[in-house]
Amino acid sequence: MSMQFCTIASGSSGNSAFISTGGVKILVDAGLSGRAIEQALASHSIHCSQLDAIFITHEHSDHIQGAGVLSRRYDLPIYMTRGTWDSAHRINSFGKISDKNRFVLTPDVPVALGDTEILPFRVDHDAGEPVGYTIRYQGRKIAIATDLGHTDANLAQHFSGAELILLESNHDLDMLQFGPYPAHLKRRIMSNSGHLSNVACGKFLTDIYTDATKHIFLAHLSQDNNRPILAYETVRNIMSVGQIDVGGAVNLYLADRYRPSAMIAL
Repeated sequence: MSMQFCTIASGSSGNSAFISTGGVKILVDAGLSGRAIEQALASHSIHCSQLDAIFITHEHSDHIQGAGVLSRRYDLPIYMTRGTWDSAHRINSFGKISDKNRFVLTPDVPVALGDTEILPFRVDHDAGEPVGYTIRYQGRKIAIATDLGHTDANLAQHFSGAELILLESNHDLDMLQFGPYPAHLKRRIMSNSGHLSNVACGKFLTDIYTDATKHIFLAHLSQDNNRPILAYETVRNIMSVGQIDVGGAVNLYLADRYRPSAMIAL
């Protein structure tokens, strides 16, 4: 059976993605209400009772809001790094989670669910111990990183060879620099522990692209400092300059802020 993937939502209003690999079904992040996630999955004829686990990237509310509700309602395990667990409890992000559903991840140590391998890897973001993920099944790989201030060789290693990529394309640098945000918030977003710009996203994708890559989702677009068409065209133009056939050899999508994407089968 193939891998399947869809985004549920992406942006500061909430982030979540669904992955199915044979008999295993997981969420990466649950940053919407439990009801919104239930409705999004139902649009693809998936019931939350079919989920096997929720993997969290970091403790910010737009990534964790619905995790506690879904865990309690459907008896779902939640996987997070120690730093994310500690930070989430300090800010009381999601209420009480039963001990049997609390799992601690260690970056670069894979978790096996059936024949599926989920590998957390470190990213730089202003959170407790944030991670991205690769998901591997029968020789195929999905790579996800939605909040990170910069790219590096470690990120490139994990993304290389992925058939499907979900990567942050948060802001247009000019819109951010000349926009209404206060100076301290602009500095935070542009810092090495902030968010990726459209240009940084496009350059990284061009650098790590291989013939194996067939689907790329641009994620976590800022509502105030970006525009969907601007993110898409900026990344597409950079990749095209790098002789990558966007729309032919590789499909480029925008992860919608509020609506689930089509289901992609690998």
